[in-house]
Parts: sequence; structure tokens; C-alpha cells
Amino acid sequence: FAGWVKRRYGLALDAATQVLPVGGSREALFAIAQTVVDASRPGATVVCPNPFYQIYEGAALLAGAEPAFANSDPARNFAARWDDIAAATWARNQLLYVCSPGNPTGAVMPLSEWATLLELSDRHGFVIASDECYSEIYFRDEPPLGGLEAAARLGRHDYKNLISFTSLSKRSNVPGLRSGFVAGDAALLKQFLLYRTYHGSAMGPLVQAASLAAWNDEDHVVANRALYRTKFAQVTPVLASELDVALPDAGFYLWAGGPTAGAAPGDDIGFAQQLLAQYNVTVL
Repeated sequence: FAGWVKRRYGLALDAATQVLPVGGSREALFAIAQTVVDASRPGATVVCPNPFYQIYEGAALLAGAEPAFANSDPARNFAARWDDIAAATWARNQLLYVCSPGNPTGAVMPLSEWATLLELSDRHGFVIASDECYSEIYFRDEPPLGGLEAAARLGRHDYKNLISFTSLSKRSNVPGLRSGFVAGDAALLKQFLLYRTYHGSAMGPLVQAASLAAWNDEDHVVANRALYRTKFAQVTPVLASELDVALPDAGFYLWAGGPTAGAAPGDDIGFAQQLLAQYNVTVL
């Protein structure tokens, strides 16, 4: 894991203290809330982007915290509007989930956005959980900026209150393997390891061997990325003739604007209900 981080981001991590294997990023994204959230503190809050991977909300609620949401901005490729979050909410916040490239929007966070969130973390003391499951599926020549990479560029080489979550699921197209790792703040990973001792499990030898092979090979990742580019090139023009849709920054979702004729603007629930009633198409 540390070797891949060095090759991908140019960062030298201590494999003994700054990296921890997990059974896929889903388990880890859920468990980090159990590790860091103190529900006995008044108004315990977990901030998430919206739309979001539903593990964030479930983890917040089951850790005894109240989720708060920053909606997306269509004018900025559906990037999260962190200004939606009131100062009083940031002050109560204990954990911030970020996802870049975003699920499902495909938006990639620039360094300036990371600088804002890391400054807020310093001011209020909350942990940032950076979900980077889609980091290797992108369409530009430059790969997306990672959370630890952003912290290092900003001179934060201890990665205080920052953990990144990475998985083979999307990178190598093996979601059933359940293999990933977390990396970052050594003090947080020490707590996380203690918690996983009680609820988690180690990877079996077969998964370890397959994971080693996958992390040490980039050829299949390049080929996988090329396949997605080909699929987007084929399907986007077809859909664009009927829908407001364009190539995302990264990831493998197409984020389309829905029609509003006959419904209030932004009535996504009404639109989804009509699709289900008329065409038996289920919308998330």
C-alpha cells in the first residue's frame, strides 16, 4: 500500500503507523464514524456532501450523530457547496466525509477546496474522511488530486485529522474482493486499529495475494480506464440528444439534468415517481 501511494502520489508513508488494510472501503468508511464520533457531546454532527454515498449518513446516525449536508452546485460540475454549512454546525462537527472524485457527481476537489476544509478542521478539530474509491477512473491527462497529496502540498506532512480511504473495487474492477486500505494521521490510525481489533477481520491469504498483484500492476488499470473512456465516448452523444448530460471530471457515472415540464423546477421526487409509474424505471 505504501509503495503504491509513493508511486501514485509521491508521498513517503510509514507502512507501520500510517497505513492500515481494511476489508474494502465501505467497511472502513462506516467504522471510522464509530471510532471518532463522541455521541455524548452536545449536538454531535457529521457533515457530508449531497448527493452522497449512503454509508456516510448511516454511519453518522448509528454513531449517534446528526448528519448535515452540503448540496451540490450545478454551476461547478456539481461540486459540494460547503458554504451551505452554518458556522454553528461546523463548530459541532466531529467528522467530515468528502468524496473526490465524487460519487455520483464525478466532481474533483481542487487544492483550494482542500485548503478551505483543512483550515476548518484545524479551527474546529473535526476529522476528515476522504473517500477516494474512484481516484483511478478519470478522463483528463492529469490524475485527480488526493487528500494526502493535497495536505502535503499545503505543508501538512503529519496529515493531522485526515485519513484517506482507497479500494481495489473500482480501480481494478474487483468489488467482490473486499480489499482496500486507509492511510494518513498515525494517531487516528492507532485508534482505528484498536477498534477494528474488536469488529473487523484480517484479509485471508488469497485476498492478500490477489491484492498484492493488483496494487503492483498498473497495466490493467490503464486498460480499465481506457474501456471507460470508450464507453463514455459511445454513450454520451446518444444520451445528449435527449438529456442534459456531459462527460464528468472522473468516475463512471453520467449525471443528467431531469426535465421539469409539468412539475415544479427541481422536483426530483415527482420526476422519479413519474418514471417509476410510467416506465417502471427506478431512480436513486
